[in-house]
Amino acid sequence: MTATYTFDVFSSLDGFGAAGGDWTGYWGKQGPELLDHRDALYGEEQRMVFGAATYRTFTRILAEAPEGTVDSWGTRMVNLPATVVSSTLEGPLDWPDATLVKGDAVDVVARLKEESDVPLRSHGSLSMNRALMAAGLVDRVQVTLFPVITGRTGLDPVFRGAEDFDLELIDSRTLDGRIQELVYRPTLHA
Repeated sequence: MTATYTFDVFSSLDGFGAAGGDWTGYWGKQGPELLDHRDALYGEEQRMVFGAATYRTFTRILAEAPEGTVDSWGTRMVNLPATVVSSTLEGPLDWPDATLVKGDAVDVVARLKEESDVPLRSHGSLSMNRALMAAGLVDRVQVTLFPVITGRTGLDPVFRGAEDFDLELIDSRTLDGRIQELVYRPTLHA
């Protein structure tokens, strides 16, 4: 059986994964429905997959966060088993149940999909996930779309440099009356 791989990403309406300036996390638009939904998603048995840059970002954020300020879904994510794909990091990793794997992400994730007994999920890791999509290894793209445009301050364009894809909508929901979660099955556009 092949494990399902989900590329899970937050985005502004104009396609940025983050923003500078005075924007806060979630662009300041999070509410109880979003946080409860994320808790449920990350309460399920699964394996996280990160590239080196996202791993570094998450460990920095967690280290700098005052005690008790990390949302519970973030704490759940940290406590899930994880694979970190990197050619630059050295172990041991500062993550409770993380395995560092050297090599090309496409090869690593193809092997994980064949060997894993649980679904695979990656939150962020934009360049790695664009490469995995191009290789046909991403089964679902889950975009949580926040109601903001960050044209001047947007950082990390989510799909910059991606191949062309057709997307089949397989699930959608509105959270807190303003945030859209869209789940797609991607197919390389021929």
